[in-house]
Amino acid sequence: MSETILLSNAAGDSAAIASFGAELCAWRSGGVDLIWEIDGRFWDRTAPVLFPIVGATREGCIRVEGMSYPLSLHGFAWEKDFTVAERREDFLRLELAADEETRALYPFEFRFGVEFRLLPGALENTLIVQNTGAKPLPYACGLHPAFRWPLAGSKAQHALVFDAPEDPALPVIAAGGLISFEKKRVPLEDRVLPLAPELFARDAMVFLDTKSRRVAFDNGEGARILCEFPDFPHIGFWMRPGAPYLCLEPWTGHADPEGFSGELREKPSMRSLAPGASARHRAVFRFERAEG
Repeated sequence: MSETILLSNAAGDSAAIASFGAELCAWRSGGVDLIWEIDGRFWDRTAPVLFPIVGATREGCIRVEGMSYPLSLHGFAWEKDFTVAERREDFLRLELAADEETRALYPFEFRFGVEFRLLPGALENTLIVQNTGAKPLPYACGLHPAFRWPLAGSKAQHALVFDAPEDPALPVIAAGGLISFEKKRVPLEDRVLPLAPELFARDAMVFLDTKSRRVAFDNGEGARILCEFPDFPHIGFWMRPGAPYLCLEPWTGHADPEGFSGELREKPSMRSLAPGASARHRAVFRFERAEG
């Protein structure tokens, strides 16, 4: 049965996580609510967890050993019930194991864990993938939290600030959510990308193989969400034009490229785990605000 688990710490921060989908529903730090409040006119999620793929697949299917399986956008973890594996006042680990339903979509044995650790002014979110089967496990995983935009009530110009120079020519998201070979240029200069809803008119902004390991969602008035993603090579940003949120999305993998028709293990940016092996992918979201 799905439940909502509340975390808190001595700094007065709090978070709420639903066991269904291991979804972060709320995070409050420094007296500020940071996760957007669902409005069905735009979107009915707050922070889906992405596994065992990230992004869309060609024709909504993956191919494994010559067989086709109906696995589409972002996999299935976001719509599965997780069990509570460990729980403390400021820490939670939820787990999902392969079952008959997942094997019909993704024919592998696995255990997938999602950890939340509430720190003063920060939320640490870690994804753990374990191969419990007898053959190599191809996978991708990612996070998708939606933060309030405007952030902390600011009326100023918001921006993304990267910690390293990045290529302003990004792949266009093609029909069906696939990665196109066509590029679009975004107004990124000196590591700063001013934000406007028009940037998302053709779906997400996707930065592949970034040099940055940190990016700030800055509200222009001294407050920001700093996203640290040391274990994720890609990051996406998404909102529906007109909606009051911005998703900061660290990924290990990405959508199928246009024209890709190979096996899942051959898909660009997929990871592979040997039988019995495991991997951890950690991100930290920090809320920072200048005094005064």
